[in-house]
Amino acid sequence: MDDPNADTEWNDILRAKGILPPRDEQTKDEIEDFYVEVLNAKLRQEEDLDNKTLDELDELEDLEDDRILLEYRQKRLQEMQTAVSREKYGQVVQISKPDFVKEVTEASKECYVVVHLFQDHIPACKLMNYHLAELARQFKATKFLKIVADQCVPNYPDRNVPTLLVYGEGDLKANLVGAVQFGGMKMTVKSLRTLLAQYGAVPPEKDLSEKETPKKTIYSSSNTAALSSDEESDADDRGYY
Repeated sequence: MDDPNADTEWNDILRAKGILPPRDEQTKDEIEDFYVEVLNAKLRQEEDLDNKTLDELDELEDLEDDRILLEYRQKRLQEMQTAVSREKYGQVVQISKPDFVKEVTEASKECYVVVHLFQDHIPACKLMNYHLAELARQFKATKFLKIVADQCVPNYPDRNVPTLLVYGEGDLKANLVGAVQFGGMKMTVKSLRTLLAQYGAVPPEKDLSEKETPKKTIYSSSNTAALSSDEESDADDRGYY
């Protein structure tokens, strides 16, 4: 079937006799009229501004400033609400091995997780738990956990505790083994914060100097044996999720 809108002489004859309806198209004059109307509207807007007094222009400027301030306030409010929603922990929670994947590996996809492998009879572990409790209160967006060392890793040697595991973005960021890593019984809340801040688990102190920042050492000391040492080769199933 022929297109009734086609530009042919036969269709023009049929349109002239009223058999076909007029073509649905904009003429050149109509297009030119449209652009003229848009241009005139813009000119009228500029003339309107030109005719305003300084006070009227100041009022418009104030309204624009108010709009920008309102947008900024809404943005900051949203950021604050997001930050508050993340600050939901605030304490050191003890877990067991079956909880590890859910509470540590999976949870670390949304926030940083610090896990303390401890033994109650080790004084450095008691001191570590005390300081971690304070850090947990300060940094509620970070999840602080503890687990009995040999329940997490079978036959885990006492000489390797306290051990801190730092998880973030679903991965293990740091594995800090042995009391020497943390200053032994001289460890403080500040020294632990400085260490954890190196791995992003907590924010660093703003006035912290480079000289105060301890070196990152993982399994580097002869006093802190690696989990996979030959001496403990009978525990091949040790490791983290």
